[in-house]
Amino acid sequence: MHKKQNKRRTGTEYERRAGAYLEERGYEILEYNFRCRMGEIDIIARDGEYLVFCEVKYRLDARSGHPAEAVDRRKQRTISKCALYYIMRRGLTDQACRFDVVSFEGDTVTVYPNAFDYIGG
Repeated sequence: MHKKQNKRRTGTEYERRAGAYLEERGYEILEYNFRCRMGEIDIIARDGEYLVFCEVKYRLDARSGHPAEAVDRRKQRTISKCALYYIMRRGLTDQACRFDVVSFEGDTVTVYPNAFDYIGG
């Protein structure tokens, strides 16, 4: 349990760092850790005309693989379902949306705008 708490604390820390990084680039953070029955979205933001659903991934170094690679098809489907729920719940069906990934590898931060398309089903 102690290890899980540390992992959650680390995740929260990197999500906040990602939020600050995105704000510096003009994004408006709307929500952190949106949770629903289908799963969770780390950051929901607005970037110009887009409603952006962001997944944040961190790796200490390359030994565990590139952080963005951890956003596999299964994770993309989960994020897509949560995003659809968020959109429907808030009546934002006419809103242009995209899915970004914010990757931390050591001290290097990379944002991948439009990292993947919506996956239904």
